[in-house]
Amino acid sequence: MRSSTYCFALAHFIAAEGEQKASRELKDATDTMALSPAALQLRYLETLNTISAEKNSNIIFPVPIDFLASFVPCRR
Repeated sequence: MRSSTYCFALAHFIAAEGEQKASRELKDATDTMALSPAALQLRYLETLNTISAEKNSNIIFPVPIDFLASFVPCRR
């Protein structure tokens, strides 16, 4: 009985350590992304690339209208 309680407690401890480490890694990644907006954009594009490689699928890439307005001649 005592052995199974010990194993259960140890498993919880190891899981908590893993969660804490993952949390630190996510914070470090967030700090890196905050310093470099290009890094976030690259990660976004990398994710789209991974999604498109999995299946034959269409990806709708949102582009702000303000961005497109600079390419379309204004009719007045």
